[in-house]
Amino acid sequence: MPSLVLKIDVDTYRGTLIGVPRLVELLLRHRADATFLFSLGPDHTGRAIKRVFRRGFMQKVSRTSVLSHYGFKTLMYGTLLPGPDIGRCCAGILRSVGEAGFETGIHCWDHIRWQDGVRHADARWTEREVQLAAERYAEIYGQAATVHGAAGWQMNPQALRLTQRLGFSHASDCRGSHPFIPVWNAEIVTCPQLPTTLPTLDELIGIDGVDENNVHQRLLALTREAPASGHVFTLHAELEGMKLLPVLEKLLLGWREQGYRLTTLRGVRAGLDPDALPRHEILWGSVPGRSGELLVQGGEFLGELAR
Repeated sequence: MPSLVLKIDVDTYRGTLIGVPRLVELLLRHRADATFLFSLGPDHTGRAIKRVFRRGFMQKVSRTSVLSHYGFKTLMYGTLLPGPDIGRCCAGILRSVGEAGFETGIHCWDHIRWQDGVRHADARWTEREVQLAAERYAEIYGQAATVHGAAGWQMNPQALRLTQRLGFSHASDCRGSHPFIPVWNAEIVTCPQLPTTLPTLDELIGIDGVDENNVHQRLLALTREAPASGHVFTLHAELEGMKLLPVLEKLLLGWREQGYRLTTLRGVRAGLDPDALPRHEILWGSVPGRSGELLVQGGEFLGELAR
């Protein structure tokens, strides 16, 4: 039975407070497993306003109705309103997800700060952000996190090294086609990457006649043929946990009909032998429907590793 991982990124206070419980209820009802990756520090979503200068960002905003998904108050956090501390305010919700049997892990500390700043950040900045998230996770769950999934698929060499140094079992920090061992500038990082393989709903809606009523059909068409390594689908508590919840339910039903086992990153990682995984370069690239660059799985690395 092919696997399809449901990787849930939780970016905001509102998404944690409202979207996460709704997703848990839906998933339990459909007996579907999933990995929840949490933003654990302050919600500074309003500071994303600087992205209006990024090529393609305003077009994406107009396609996906950002205000209707995130709400006016969320878009003020970090500017006109103080940003709520998600991990502190919603610790009970986060613990309840783990208690319900779902895999939990680290998305980031401050979502906007990480997504907009990590690419060009130095080692000290990067380590502080990761350590803050790791300490808050351990405070909430009483144990260290084992999985990391970067906000906006944004990383830097230091962040990748930290997935290895902090002992993460696996990570999902990039876009790609199958599990691999990442190589950055000829330097191997031993923490396996399980990349997102499918487009997100907000990358599909508003393009080529796709809307909220038929986007599930477009995505199900892409999963009709299952690759040997399965798929990883990234969804968001702010979208599929709220306005797009009916779309997610259609997808769950469709993927069951296609014969998929709806599982976690942890479930896929358990079946992998890291020593047998191919080594691939990890590069900056772009994907259709998303503004800016993000990390992507490059070609298989066959050269000599850095020493």
